[in-house]
Amino acid sequence: MEEPASPPGQDSVPAPAAPEAMRVDRRLLEILICPLTKTTLKYDAAAQELISQSAHLAYPIRDGIPILLPDEARKIES
Repeated sequence: MEEPASPPGQDSVPAPAAPEAMRVDRRLLEILICPLTKTTLKYDAAAQELISQSAHLAYPIRDGIPILLPDEARKIES
């Protein structure tokens, strides 16, 4: 016999509260490099960006996923 379905709008497992800023796995940050310069990236948690100081670019992090596409990066001044 099948179990009764959850009422509409309710999941069987409660969703965790969304954090103020999505966190990126520390191990992932350690291995990511700038696709243009092949140098390390600096994590800016407040802006949710990965900064390439050598390329003068800030790569966005969307929903916890780093977007390492130069066309998506924001140009920054040195």
